[in-house]
Amino acid sequence: MRENIHTINGIQICSESFGNPAHPAVLLLMGATCSMVYWDEEFCQRLAHTGRFVIRYDNRDTGRSTTYSPGTAPYTLADMADDAVGVLDAYGIEQAHLVGMSLGGMIAQIIAVKHPQRVRSITFVASSFYGSDLTLPEEDVPPMDERILAYHAKGAALDWSDEEAVADYLVSGSRLLCGSKHTLDEERAYKQVRAEIKRANNLLSMFNHALLQEDHSYVVKVEEIRMPALVIHGTEDTILPYPHGVALARELKDATLLTLEGTGHEVHPDDWDAIIAAIAKHTSR
Repeated sequence: MRENIHTINGIQICSESFGNPAHPAVLLLMGATCSMVYWDEEFCQRLAHTGRFVIRYDNRDTGRSTTYSPGTAPYTLADMADDAVGVLDAYGIEQAHLVGMSLGGMIAQIIAVKHPQRVRSITFVASSFYGSDLTLPEEDVPPMDERILAYHAKGAALDWSDEEAVADYLVSGSRLLCGSKHTLDEERAYKQVRAEIKRANNLLSMFNHALLQEDHSYVVKVEEIRMPALVIHGTEDTILPYPHGVALARELKDATLLTLEGTGHEVHPDDWDAIIAAIAKHTSR
């Protein structure tokens, strides 16, 4: 394993791979404000051991990829989709299975519409629709838990130069994402956030993802997503509540829903066996 810096679309994208490049490729797309370290290294290795070539990477404005000044976002989600395809190009991969967490699943939808020839399958983890042409009732797409918004409003008063205070803040935020079935593994969580802090070109730039506007040139029509889909969603998701996953699985033409009882907005180690087995089976179709 070794991190690589690629020049893609005129910017730099950092990636890392696991497993045998001769095996079918699985590209992991992380969600908003998070670098690739939140695809836990052990999770990536275990997924690779199922006979997959696993790639994780830092989206723009996270980790060691190109960052922009905090408060600016001179790009769209479609640009981020092109970045993901550029990562495949950098590894010489014609087609890959996409696994998108939260916003990463929405990026995967754009790839499926804009670059369908590059996608073998999609797995959506704790995700939802992006710019869909569907008009869904509110009960299908309920809003984020207000506790999340209230907690992150406190970030404005945080001393972001104090690394320990920042680590405490980020780990405490993770507790709000953890479902009642699980206990937050604080040792693992602190390891991840400290890696996040140390690796970041500009940590505060991660919040630029909140500024992304819907790119109306790529309104996703669900009927255009024809590749097999696996939807994995926890019943206690506080960011994108469980009905988002149910609606996603219902509206896609070829989709299977894996419900994780008592799981929040997370890829929790307690669920790894179920998630990895489901992805291995799905990517064998």
